[in-house]
Amino acid sequence: MASGGKQFPPQKQERQPGKEHLMDPTPQATNPEYRPSNKLQGKVALVTGGDSGIGRAVCNYFAMEGATVAFTYVKGEEEKDAEDTIQMIRKAKPKSTTIDTKDPIAIAADLGFDENCKRVVDAVVNAFGRIDILVNNAAEQYKASSIEEIDEARLERVFRTNIFAYFFMVRHALKHMREGSSIINTTSVNAYKGNAKLLDYTSTKGAIVAFTCGLALHLVNRGIRVNGVALDSPNTSFLQWDYSKRMMVLLIMLRFDVRSSSN
Repeated sequence: MASGGKQFPPQKQERQPGKEHLMDPTPQATNPEYRPSNKLQGKVALVTGGDSGIGRAVCNYFAMEGATVAFTYVKGEEEKDAEDTIQMIRKAKPKSTTIDTKDPIAIAADLGFDENCKRVVDAVVNAFGRIDILVNNAAEQYKASSIEEIDEARLERVFRTNIFAYFFMVRHALKHMREGSSIINTTSVNAYKGNAKLLDYTSTKGAIVAFTCGLALHLVNRGIRVNGVALDSPNTSFLQWDYSKRMMVLLIMLRFDVRSSSN
């Protein structure tokens, strides 16, 4: 599919996680026409899966807006992408000496397990003192032509990374989040339209939508905002292991006005 008059060649990587630095052309994580205005000056943001794709773009724009950024990546697989993201964040930081933006950090972790999520949160708090923004973004996805191909081990793995980790990260991060903080959960349009070849993945994305709705209600009295972002298929390394063509990005912000909700 063409984007902006440009054709993107078919690409495929044989295993997960995909490597963004191997993609040609490299996905664009920024827009040269974007003009930041210090919207996140003084904020500390933690982004899971920030080494590439959507997570990298989030890290980049948060840094441009003045946030101090920490992100996670997969150890032994994504070091090069993580280092590239670190360098991108450093370049994106505001040049003004009046803005106290600290150097970014990257933390290797398997977020499917509670103790690893606690370790990530502790590392960020030890470095920066608090968390103002948590972006739950890391995910795993594997295609299957039939449900019989999805065994118990794979099902548990996908659910651990895609939804258990969201619970774990929120549970530990909340201890260090003040009134006015924000939690953003990455879900997918597959949660609404379904996907015959991504049954386990789609199930987790539906769970994220429900989790986001419930969490927004749960945290309203603490003054912490919770949003979900549902995406179509962008050109990211996450999809390159089984990716054949460029897809248009669709952003659907799921905003919940919990103050007026009584259900």
